[in-house]
Amino acid sequence: VQLQASGGGLVQAGGSLRLSCAASGIIFSIYSMGWYRQAPGKPRELVAAIIRGDTTNYADSVKGRFTISRDNPKNTVYLKMNSLEPEDTAVYYCNAHNNWSGIDIWGQGTLVTVSS
Repeated sequence: VQLQASGGGLVQAGGSLRLSCAASGIIFSIYSMGWYRQAPGKPRELVAAIIRGDTTNYADSVKGRFTISRDNPKNTVYLKMNSLEPEDTAVYYCNAHNNWSGIDIWGQGTLVTVSS
């Protein structure tokens, strides 16, 4: 069972990045998928989530700027981040949650740095 996140990097404020998270070893389509982030000295927070039926929810701070999507045949979830701000700088983690069993699976994190 593995979640492999990628796509992080250094970008200027106002720029864009797309994060990807490829899952293996799970029945991807039955999991709710989410992106969390953790900035230095701050707790991990939910950024965006997408459940099995493509219903999405977002943190207020990213609404209108970030878009989460999933490709079930590719076992991959994406986070498109536009209009990035220095406050978006954090390690971004991919999460898979099984609503029936309560199992949570975490990826290794990918660093996003937004310069002002």
